[in-house]
Amino acid sequence: MAIAKAERLMNLALCLLGTRRPLSKRELRESVEAYLEAGSDDSFNRMFERDKDDLRELGLVIETVESLDGEIGYLARRDSNRLPAITLDAEEAAALGLAAKVWQQARLAGAASGALQKLRAAGLPEDVDPYEAHGALEPRIPVHEAAFEPLMLACRDRRPVVFDYRKANAAQPEPRLVEPWALECWRGHWYLAGFDRDRGAERVFRLSRITGKVRSRGARFTAPVPDVVTVRETVASWAGETADRSALIRLRTGAGYPLRAKATGVRELGDGWDELEIPYGHGLDAWLVEFGPDVVVLEPAELRADVVDRLRAVAKG
Repeated sequence: MAIAKAERLMNLALCLLGTRRPLSKRELRESVEAYLEAGSDDSFNRMFERDKDDLRELGLVIETVESLDGEIGYLARRDSNRLPAITLDAEEAAALGLAAKVWQQARLAGAASGALQKLRAAGLPEDVDPYEAHGALEPRIPVHEAAFEPLMLACRDRRPVVFDYRKANAAQPEPRLVEPWALECWRGHWYLAGFDRDRGAERVFRLSRITGKVRSRGARFTAPVPDVVTVRETVASWAGETADRSALIRLRTGAGYPLRAKATGVRELGDGWDELEIPYGHGLDAWLVEFGPDVVVLEPAELRADVVDRLRAVAKG
């Protein structure tokens, strides 16, 4: 939802909740600034009807009342729209407070701070420190990619997006038209899962490989959103987490620490090289390519061939 529309809906909801008598369309148009800029009466009527439907879909109970002279008015009674009291035990309040403090990015810090204040009012005691409630752990979720925020909003609003994406084995990025489903952080990197329209299948994208701006598209989703989106499982399979075989590689001394962390065996070869045995699963070839000349695949032969093919594709690009 665009910020302008969200603000318009909020203003309309406040007008309907704040009135003691039904307000006509004319009165609502004069009270909500965005409606004054709507132009013709037809444009305003269409906008108002859409907004009213959106608010009802969000759960606001809006009554339609006909006056004695036949004029239609609208209001949202507070007693019909009052939420039950929020009750949190100490652990629930501390967990939510901890979550509110995780974000470090400036655009999200304000919302998280406001949420934390509401949690205090809802039952989080002033003397309860969310960090102490969960030990000395102070988590952080790093978000350095410019693509994160527009993709987060697109996932929330179910809005297709277009961006340029560079695969690990490609020299140049390619445009992608994606229906975004979910964002997830795995081992310090953010990934987007969604439906790639051009390829007609589910895909997972690493945000650090998105180049340029993420541009939204007004169309609706064409593919159903699954109940469970397995981002981590997909990425784990790329990294060999679900491997059932082993691969033997040569790795330059002092390089490739992520590979060394996964190795089940390491042997020094001398002359600046080590021999590693690492789990071998789907996607390992793409991961090895990222280490460039620091890695040489010894076996199996099919893995070596896949890595060579990827390197040649990059060289040709």
